[in-house]
Amino acid sequence: MKPFDDACLEESPLHALLAPASIAVIGASNDPTKRGYKAMLGLIQGGYSGAVYPVNPKADTILGVRAWPDIKAVPKAPALALICTPAATVPALIEACGRRGVKGAIILASGFGETGAAGARLERDMLSRARAGGVRLIGPNTSGVFNLHYRFNLLALDHLRAGDIGVVSQSGNMLLSLALEAEHHGQVGFSTYVGPGNQSDLGFDDYLRYLGEDPHTRVATLYVEGFRDGRAFLDAARKVSAAKPVVVYKSGATAQGQQSASSHTGALAGSYPMTVDLLRQAGVNVVPYSDDILPVAEGLGQLQRSPGRRVAVIADGGGQATIAADRLAEAGLELATLTADCQARLSAALSAQASTVNPVDVAGATDAHPALLATCMAIVAADPGVDAVLLVGMFGGYARRFDESLADDEMRGAETMVELAGTAVKPVVVYSLYAPVKPPALTRLRTAGVPVYASIEKAVSVLAALSERGAYLDRPVPPALPPAVPGSRGQALVAGARAKGRSLLEPEAKALLAEHGIGVLDERLVRDADELADAARVFAGTPVAMKVVSPDIIHKSDAGGVALNLEGEAALAEAYAGILRSAREYDSHARIDGVLVTPMAPKGVEVIVGLMRDDTFGPVVMFGLGGVLVEVLEDVAFRAAPLSREDAAGMLEQLKARRVLDGVRGAPGVDKDALIDLLVSVSRLMEAYPDITELDLNPVIAYPDGYAVVDARILLATDEESAP
Repeated sequence: MKPFDDACLEESPLHALLAPASIAVIGASNDPTKRGYKAMLGLIQGGYSGAVYPVNPKADTILGVRAWPDIKAVPKAPALALICTPAATVPALIEACGRRGVKGAIILASGFGETGAAGARLERDMLSRARAGGVRLIGPNTSGVFNLHYRFNLLALDHLRAGDIGVVSQSGNMLLSLALEAEHHGQVGFSTYVGPGNQSDLGFDDYLRYLGEDPHTRVATLYVEGFRDGRAFLDAARKVSAAKPVVVYKSGATAQGQQSASSHTGALAGSYPMTVDLLRQAGVNVVPYSDDILPVAEGLGQLQRSPGRRVAVIADGGGQATIAADRLAEAGLELATLTADCQARLSAALSAQASTVNPVDVAGATDAHPALLATCMAIVAADPGVDAVLLVGMFGGYARRFDESLADDEMRGAETMVELAGTAVKPVVVYSLYAPVKPPALTRLRTAGVPVYASIEKAVSVLAALSERGAYLDRPVPPALPPAVPGSRGQALVAGARAKGRSLLEPEAKALLAEHGIGVLDERLVRDADELADAARVFAGTPVAMKVVSPDIIHKSDAGGVALNLEGEAALAEAYAGILRSAREYDSHARIDGVLVTPMAPKGVEVIVGLMRDDTFGPVVMFGLGGVLVEVLEDVAFRAAPLSREDAAGMLEQLKARRVLDGVRGAPGVDKDALIDLLVSVSRLMEAYPDITELDLNPVIAYPDGYAVVDARILLATDEESAP
């Protein structure tokens, strides 16, 4: 596969670490229980062709290889050092490596930042010495590294096949699980593996770029517990995923994420759903289950993409055809509608009892001629309304189930499927209930690159990933946006609030929004009886809402700081007094800047628009159904800012309740273009105003001809915070 840019592997800064010409094993040992022994064993048994320098002051040889007392004594500076000694010894060893000219080091020891303050200090010391000496680090607390195409295996794992799946995993046991699964499967092979450990120096983004450049890797696969720099990873993922698939399994799906009382937006930031949305925005295929990792990686590596979501199912049993249809629908795929010509060709090939409506049920026609399944697959693959073909049933097991004489016919069918898969632009995926016993026909498919799965669910997961990747690659390239520019009034409002040590008050927030073309309702800030009387005259004959304005009261309803549907000066006066009284009872120390009076917004669809500066991923936009239940429903979508219009449109379409936006029970649909404009405008505010840390528009009332921002809150960085 062509690298994503003109850089070759030899030019990568990680080449010395992941495909080194020579290695020193510091802490090499003759004790089989030590990691220094395992590393040496892996290099020797794996057939590593580079120079190996065991370093151990108490041994003359390690596993028959001459040992050296320290890195200074090694006759030639190695490209890489593997450090197998305790954490306390590592900083000095890294300094010695730098002086010897070693360019990279892998640190196996734990006992650094993951253990507390003392370990964090040790890790900082290690990193400082590494940078001073020009040494790049993998780890510490790493499970190790291998590069099978260079016969470089520091894990001493056997039965590994060299292949095209690159793996980066924060769990050594997850790598072992994938290795055992691949061994059982028999056809899956790996290129490079890295355990990133604490990522004190190199992180997931660095390893992903390496895998993107590596000509031996066709698909990059990552098990992630946490990103060191999420924004850098998204940047790398966008670049790499344009050339080859990137598969991520992110653990922590049930974690509550960052909790914040500041706003609904803050309470939903840092969540697992947010991480998944941002990864998919960057072209990553995110798998929900750990046992999806290898099947999806294999399928994407072999087939790369699907031109669409329409799947034709060929089945030799009605029950499994129904199961496949259910799983396809759940995965967001469609059963293709077969043309009349396609159905006529199927009828001619099958018996009268067969069903030629998708899913196609051959109804016993293949019991004596299993190669007919391949014929049917070729027929539906030629249908212009079909994007992918899924075979479900017992192909490969007919000879075992009925008669050995069928083995040759099954193999002929397998050869036809291989030919079809090699010539069609549409992916062909096979589920067989005989897959676990590896009959010859299925082995032929697997060795030829036709993915075969022992689970309908896994086969559908692969088809869904292929469709998702195809849609990503086919998306239009958004035009480059000009730099976001702050408004003069907005700058003054932000500077004034910062000078007072607070965030923007609601009237100030809405003024900033209005300056950037975001629609807000007319309103008046009332601070005394005269201003109240003036507001009553301005909004005479119109029901109004009144809300307390205070930098210390975030959730106004909880403080009794909201009154709705008020008409007439007397009603406004009574509500004004009640709001002030309730607010003071709620927080006697709260600063109250007045009460906001605004016309009641007509009924429409309530949505929420949020913007936050996430600690990991930087500026992120949120959209979902709004109101007080947003944190309960959690029907929201996230994208990294700045947004393209396509990004914003995708947020609307992602909602589970998106039909509400189209209109239900006779209600008209909302103005989606206006909402898209709103999201794009909001997404650029953090670029224009670096002091903004969080924005919350909830609710925004969406109408058939626009929207109205009913409530707005903009939080600013404090003096103690350093806004990026």
